[in-house]
Amino acid sequence: MINVVLADDHILVRDGIKSLLEDQDGVCVIDEASDGKEALEVVNASNPDVLIVDIRMPEMNGIEVVAALKKSNNTVKTLVLSMHDSEEYVLNAINAGADGYLLKGSSKEEFMKALQMIASGGKYFSGDVSSIIVNSMTKNRGIPSETVEKPESIFKLTKREKQILALVLDGKSNKEIAEELDVSKRTAEVHRFNLMKKLDVKNLIELTRVASKYQLV
Repeated sequence: MINVVLADDHILVRDGIKSLLEDQDGVCVIDEASDGKEALEVVNASNPDVLIVDIRMPEMNGIEVVAALKKSNNTVKTLVLSMHDSEEYVLNAINAGADGYLLKGSSKEEFMKALQMIASGGKYFSGDVSSIIVNSMTKNRGIPSETVEKPESIFKLTKREKQILALVLDGKSNKEIAEELDVSKRTAEVHRFNLMKKLDVKNLIELTRVASKYQLV
């Protein structure tokens, strides 16, 4: 039996993963966490075989959680499950000691393959992630001991999204943004929605925090 702890700040995501895992023989979700600090507490308390952790979470991000567990010599295996396939995130996760890195768009079959391989002591990195590692190695850079996260490559904001971000942070409404950019209100709403989805935020407070942290404007 593979005992698993899920750590993701989106309850719908956790519910989806939990439902998928509990349909499989030999897998049991024993606990959940909604932020990084809670993930550390739950892992230390329940001693699972594998921690499945998202990167972007409140309090501590997933990479910081993995690094803290490795530093404390906790033997739990860690699978980073993320929507981000940027080189910075991937290499930071590996450097922190992650046993695997899987994109959220992966198939159910690949997800289970990764979980089983990691639980048995192996490593697993999805195809796109593996290519990033190979490219890094072939550039004679290896896996850096410290990688600086670059906002441009992490979030891949378009010129228009940067304009929208600046206007949103100025407190502009969708109507005001539409007037300033000479687009329809519906177009402004779509751009704003796509921006918040890319930054993985749910409200203006979170948007402001992320924009400040990564100096996006």
